[in-house]
Amino acid sequence: MPDEIPDIVVGRLPVYLRALMRMAQESREITSSHELGQRLGISSAQIRKDLSHFGEFGKQGTGYQVKFLVEQLRRILKVDAEWGVALVGAGDLGRALAHYGGFANRGFRIVAVFDNDPAKIGMKLTGGLAVQDSSRLSDAIRQSGWKVAMVAVPADQAQAVADKLVEAGVQAILNYAPITLVVADGIRVQYIDPVVHLQRMTFYL
Repeated sequence: MPDEIPDIVVGRLPVYLRALMRMAQESREITSSHELGQRLGISSAQIRKDLSHFGEFGKQGTGYQVKFLVEQLRRILKVDAEWGVALVGAGDLGRALAHYGGFANRGFRIVAVFDNDPAKIGMKLTGGLAVQDSSRLSDAIRQSGWKVAMVAVPADQAQAVADKLVEAGVQAILNYAPITLVVADGIRVQYIDPVVHLQRMTFYL
């Protein structure tokens, strides 16, 4: 099924999940595609169409049960269990990611941090993690079977790091380095570059 679902649809599911989890925190039991659309700036028809790719989750006239839809979206996105994530890069950004508390309750946990700077190796981070030498990266991934990694290294190091990750068995990379990575087919890469988003906004100013 994943190959049949448009990637743009998959990209909206975490946005729906985030809004629904907020509703659950507000003790909301029922919602509708109209209300969800108003919160997100997405048409109710688009939300219904997106969800219909995965089954029937609501009833006409009564809407969606918030808790049930949260559970179903977590299952579809495979975040109903926790994913261990390897983080490469312990600079300012890497340390901020390691200290960020928002991963754990949404299906992810940073389980190891690597860097090649001798001054950072051994540094203690939140949760008792210690920065490990990048020379151990490949062996650690193979031994632990981690499939997800985050890259927070300078642009001139990112491709080499990605190559190591993929060779060791990582299948999904969240890349914070301002560079487009070249990876084999079947490897999923997502990019977070704040400057690109700023430049997109300033076009409209």
